[in-house]
Amino acid sequence: MILVTGGTGLLGGHLIRSLVEAGKPVRALYRSAPAARLRDIQHKIEWVKADILDVCALEDVMEGIEQVYHCAGVVSFVPGNNDLRKVNVEGTANVVNLALDAGVKKLVHVSSVAALGRAKVGETVINESSEWQSSKNNSKYSVSKFDGEMEVWRGIAEGLPAVIVNPSIILGTGQWDEGSSALFKNVYKEFPYYTSGVNGFVDVRDVVKAMMMLMDSPITEERFVLNAENWSYKQLFTTMAEAMGRKPPVKEATPFMTGMVWRVEKIKHLFGGKSPLITKETAHTAQLKVYYANDKILESLPGFSFRPLATTIAETSKAYVEYLSTKQ
Repeated sequence: MILVTGGTGLLGGHLIRSLVEAGKPVRALYRSAPAARLRDIQHKIEWVKADILDVCALEDVMEGIEQVYHCAGVVSFVPGNNDLRKVNVEGTANVVNLALDAGVKKLVHVSSVAALGRAKVGETVINESSEWQSSKNNSKYSVSKFDGEMEVWRGIAEGLPAVIVNPSIILGTGQWDEGSSALFKNVYKEFPYYTSGVNGFVDVRDVVKAMMMLMDSPITEERFVLNAENWSYKQLFTTMAEAMGRKPPVKEATPFMTGMVWRVEKIKHLFGGKSPLITKETAHTAQLKVYYANDKILESLPGFSFRPLATTIAETSKAYVEYLSTKQ
């Protein structure tokens, strides 16, 4: 039996579908409701309502489990979000501890390239051997993912076979109103601005494939960056816009402009309670030029390759336009 945490998220949902299609028995966690987009295969999934912060519930869930894909996590750049450390660090510690107690044969932990740190942004290509250093370029989310990884490394030291994957920004179909998928929504609305930043991007299907291949391999005690290509935000948004037949962004949002916006959004958040569209952290990171390597995963998994980012954008853009047609 395979356990998937975070089964209702973008990555977790795609992973569950691939596991089911491969004939694997899957037990998946949810907090409010099972993933609606997996409705067609619900009968093949053992859904369990449980929270990784609930040790007692998680202990019951872990019974009979041999493999764990830990996808649950919180992505947030809103100041004062206490769920970051609770879920990304405490929750991961709970999963690791109970996996050890249950004698789980292998854990694949989903971290993030953010956990590699951004202290030397623009100076070098970041890879698995990059050492974490405190820096203003590291968001609170980055720190929480780094500390979550430390819990996995502790588990490995205590005898848990585990592998860590560090995906860059994951692109794919589903959950169009939140996370990275919302980028397609914003571009479709012809948002006119772009920043000068550069980041790494990867197809959700490639992340799933790499995770499953790593699970079935003898590889343990390793981490792997999962990144297809490094693109500028301008190139990304322009390619999305062209694929959806929309106007591409034409105005560069300077650091001064984004600085003004996040301050206005902060005031709205303080007085209205509405989640800010842009925060101080997102405004800063959107200007950074960050490049990630992918050599290690390609060398470690013969036969594995990344889809070209242009292909991912074309296919995902088409899916988004089709999704919109069903809403009309």
